[in-house]
Amino acid sequence: MEITEKLVRDLLAAINEGAVDRIGPLVAEDFVDHGAPPWAPTGRAGYLQIMGFLTGVLRLRFELHEVVAAGDTVAVRATTHGVHNSDHLGFAATGRPYAMMTMHMYRSAGGVLVEHWGVRDELSVLWQVGALPVPEPVAL
Repeated sequence: MEITEKLVRDLLAAINEGAVDRIGPLVAEDFVDHGAPPWAPTGRAGYLQIMGFLTGVLRLRFELHEVVAAGDTVAVRATTHGVHNSDHLGFAATGRPYAMMTMHMYRSAGGVLVEHWGVRDELSVLWQVGALPVPEPVAL
């Protein structure tokens, strides 16, 4: 297993275990999370802050389906499980669990992860937690 894949697997294992303290050594001081909202704090410190919220409040966990590694880049397809325990989406917490399809790409340099890109099916989360009504099927 190449170093980038090991770093990513270690990162996701730390997230799944809620062990945010193990994430710091895996990411660069100037880590860039291209998948974060524009208001999110940046760098390693910001990433750790966000990971603390995601694991501690939303109880986020990754169910890995595929991991593809090539050189300094790793792509992951996963279902992300969580619980809507916060009003961060602009409406009261419902306490409902959700499962969100996600894809992630990480790049490493110098033995640490330096970048992350994420694509998440956040619309399905809004349906699952009751923030939006589930659309009726369309007659074809």
